[in-house]
Amino acid sequence: MPRIIPNNHITLLQNGEAYFPAIEAALDRAAHEIYLESYIFKNDNTGRRIAEALRRAALRGVKTHMLIDGFGSNSLPKTMVDYLKASGVRVVKFRPKISPWSLRRRRLRRLHRKIVVVDQKIAFVGGINIIDDMDMSGQTSPRYDYAVSVEGPLVGEIHASTRRVWSRVAWFRFRPGWGRDNHRQARSTESRGRMRSAFVVRNNIRHRRDIEDAYLQAIEQAQFEIILANAYFLPGLKFRHALLDAVGRGVRVILLLQGRVEYRLLHYASNALYGSFLDAGIEIYEYHKSFMHAKVAVIDEHWATVGSSNLDPFSLLLALEANVVVDDENFAKKLKHSLEQAMKMGARRILQNHWRTQPIWLRLASWLSYGLVRFMVGMAGSVLGKESGQI
Repeated sequence: MPRIIPNNHITLLQNGEAYFPAIEAALDRAAHEIYLESYIFKNDNTGRRIAEALRRAALRGVKTHMLIDGFGSNSLPKTMVDYLKASGVRVVKFRPKISPWSLRRRRLRRLHRKIVVVDQKIAFVGGINIIDDMDMSGQTSPRYDYAVSVEGPLVGEIHASTRRVWSRVAWFRFRPGWGRDNHRQARSTESRGRMRSAFVVRNNIRHRRDIEDAYLQAIEQAQFEIILANAYFLPGLKFRHALLDAVGRGVRVILLLQGRVEYRLLHYASNALYGSFLDAGIEIYEYHKSFMHAKVAVIDEHWATVGSSNLDPFSLLLALEANVVVDDENFAKKLKHSLEQAMKMGARRILQNHWRTQPIWLRLASWLSYGLVRFMVGMAGSVLGKESGQI
């Protein structure tokens, strides 16, 4: 059960249009320290814009830390990394890319978190990478995604987690001195609002199932409505049963999922679950207006979560993830309204009768994809014990 902390102010940020100006402004206000984590940091207009903000902060003496994933940010040129380092930004890569043909768990375990913490006063958590919203060919609308800004006592929890990950990765990457910082700021306990919230992580030490357990607890307690919006939706058996049980006790369950094919294997694997969900009465909407990257939920118009974790095996069993849970009616209703607008303006509902008339080859491809994904995860999980002591 996540530890709920009161007296916070959480602001919903939709898409890069809201997120990037907010984090850039926070970086420019930084006086003491910055921690930034991102799965993807791309050398495009957005990446260069945030890089310049980090560089400005470092040049004025702010202790600036940038942690990026070695696979997701593999295309970031060395020239940009060197440019940032020259200004004083400490840049570390989490698990540099290895062979793309390997099924070893080491390759599949990624830093998938997207976090920015500034001066222990404000933090940003969500699903938005440092990348242009319009980076895919053929896009006519920006990538659909969410993040939150956090002010109040919860920032201390986010800062502690981010600093802990940084220190461990710096040590593993032979930068032990970068993990030690003599500067200590007092953790903020000042009330910034009235929202009750929690910071929930998934890692490979003590918090392997915390995010999934937070979802399951909320689903099992749901009384009238569950809305899940997830880009890559392939939950395990326990999660699927929880949704089916909710429908069985009269709860309306709505899934907003990726409609465009971005990763073909995951897309068809997710489709394999449609039949049983539709038969049970779960509503499924596929988002087609643009590429969907959201990982959010609203339950009973008071419980909500926004974060980096998909509901698939890679997020729930392998990657380092971070979500914020908010127990606040106003916040939940705002997110619900945003999701309803997305379903109305950019999604198509999948109807049971239409789904049952799909060609047999499509259904076969879906189940073959599902089996292959489960096989890959099983192969990766076979070496779980060998690496359990690492983040």
